[in-house]
Amino acid sequence: MEENLPITDTLPESIAEQEKIWYGIGETAEALGVPASTLRFWEKEFDMIKPRKNKKGDRFYSKNDIAILRTVQYLTKVKGYTIQGAKTAIKTNFMKEAETANIVNTLTQIRDKLLEIKTLLK
Repeated sequence: MEENLPITDTLPESIAEQEKIWYGIGETAEALGVPASTLRFWEKEFDMIKPRKNKKGDRFYSKNDIAILRTVQYLTKVKGYTIQGAKTAIKTNFMKEAETANIVNTLTQIRDKLLEIKTLLK
């Protein structure tokens, strides 16, 4: 997998709009819609997820880490891959999987906005 990933299109909207370099575990978990414990589990399972830790052990995720997490989330939660299957898919073709995850997320956001508009029009 490449070190410098073109990740801006694969980030959750709440993260992509910010200019920060590091995001705390709570902020990252909220943006992805998963518990912080899930992020810690994925960190143990996927060696490419390497959050920075301070002396207290608090985790801070880069935008690359978040792009990988979003792809893991898509593969495991949406496509139903096992952890091993997700590892294989990421190692085989990360960029394709990341792009697909982004497309699905964008379509989901569009659907949600359209449903919100529909509700307002009633």
